[in-house]
Amino acid sequence: MYDYLIVGAGLFGAVFAHEAKKRGKTCLVIDKRDHIGGNIFTKEIEGIQVHQYGAHIFHTSNKEVWDYVNQFAEFNRYTNSPVARYRDELYNMPFNMNTFHGLWGVITPKEAKEIIERQKKEAGITEPKNLEEQAISLVGKDIYEKLVKGYTEKQWGKRAAELPSFIIKRLPVRFTYDNNYFNDTYQGIPVGGYTKMAEKMLEGVEVRLSVDYFRHKEELEKEADKIIFTGMIDEYYDYCFGELEYRSLRFETEVLDEENYQGNAVVNYTEYEVPYTRIIEHKHFEFGTQPKTVITREYPAKWQHGDEPYYPMNDDKNNGLYQKYRELADKENKVIFGGRLGMYQYFDMHHVVAEALKLAEKELS
Repeated sequence: MYDYLIVGAGLFGAVFAHEAKKRGKTCLVIDKRDHIGGNIFTKEIEGIQVHQYGAHIFHTSNKEVWDYVNQFAEFNRYTNSPVARYRDELYNMPFNMNTFHGLWGVITPKEAKEIIERQKKEAGITEPKNLEEQAISLVGKDIYEKLVKGYTEKQWGKRAAELPSFIIKRLPVRFTYDNNYFNDTYQGIPVGGYTKMAEKMLEGVEVRLSVDYFRHKEELEKEADKIIFTGMIDEYYDYCFGELEYRSLRFETEVLDEENYQGNAVVNYTEYEVPYTRIIEHKHFEFGTQPKTVITREYPAKWQHGDEPYYPMNDDKNNGLYQKYRELADKENKVIFGGRLGMYQYFDMHHVVAEALKLAEKELS
């Protein structure tokens, strides 16, 4: 018998397992994949830590969370500064004075503000009815058409005019020459990759991989007093109210016999005609000098059964459906739902850590 069965060896499960073990509890962690770490899993290829499920940059302004993860890894000084490519034009992200100079040749913040305000006024949108109108009313037509429209349509699988306006509540616009994508105080990537960090979290905890919870549910549930479930909440309840919607991703990774392919860790492809949203060159996350390089093209995909669900579709319809599942979950005595899929919410890594610590405090104190 274990005190806790933790379904999912990702970040949420690993943090909770570490805290439970620290308090003298016994845990069994299972995962249907053949590795720990969930979506933050990194694999070494040609001496390069390859982010197997897309780029992951840890960033937070929460000192408690930052200090917590630094117990398990040394973080480098990586700063996320993606480049956007529209046809053969390159722009810095997030939208800042370097972006505006590239677009319009302006030099001062005053000039940039005047152009954006003029374009917003020309659009004449007072009450945005969809994402397209919302974006134009925030940043004007030029930025929207070159840097928002195509990327967003690929990401969500729908035309911007068909998407609800609330998806883009704001767009980051900075009138400084600063390419740092995040405003957070702390930022970096674990030296040697995220898998090592997850291994440290799970030290001394029993982990079983390639185990499908639903195939062995009956015997697994007998092994523990309580269950921490980090999978899809609608799947747990056998989709009794219907399926929640997700967006998925598909990755194409290749090793190139050259030292440097694109000169940056992340280049976003913002035109709709290019089917992938970005190319990741992994060595630049750790300032690598290896003779070869590894790149990954990231393709958004419609989620179907058997695919990995990456992004919850948090529109009104799906949030309403989730509330029905949440009401069932609130009545559970043995099962607790956590993480991005269990709570049907988009979390960055620092949010996941904070949520897992909050649950540990509540559950284990």
